[in-house]
Amino acid sequence: MVLAEQLASWAPRSPHLATLRVEYLAYLADGGTATRDASPQHLTASTFVLSPDLRQVLLCFHRKGQFWVQVGGHVEPGDSDVAAAAAREAHEESGLVDLGLLRRTPVDLDRHGLGDAFGRCAVHWDVGYVALVPADSVPVVSEESDDVAWWPVDALPAEVPPQLHGRLARVLAELTDLTGA
Repeated sequence: MVLAEQLASWAPRSPHLATLRVEYLAYLADGGTATRDASPQHLTASTFVLSPDLRQVLLCFHRKGQFWVQVGGHVEPGDSDVAAAAAREAHEESGLVDLGLLRRTPVDLDRHGLGDAFGRCAVHWDVGYVALVPADSVPVVSEESDDVAWWPVDALPAEVPPQLHGRLARVLAELTDLTGA
């Protein structure tokens, strides 16, 4: 699997991500799947859409979860890999046409349990990627969200999942090596 190879060669800066990387590799080696119909716990793909200066982040207000979060979702059968799913979901949920991943290697991992609103899905093993887009790009609300908006990375809305602040901080730290910011 491409993701296992990417994770095996990735050396995240964060000790938290380094620990999760090992757990993800074990999950994949044990037959972990990206197919949501195969198991209540499965891989998902998300994209942190950031302005090139890393001061703004695009978030969507998730209809099921009733919170602001980075764009993302399930891996679909037509996706060639998890990175392709992240790019597709980012485009679908943001409406931004010229959105492309900064790199096809993850910059974030987050395993989290889900509430009853998510139906059969119990645990998401989310794999996060990054796209850099001008902050004056105008997003379009999709069927899966109630709103999509740019937020300062240091002034996120109150309605975010508890782990989003830490995830975003780790993503920004990972990006300092890539962007020189």
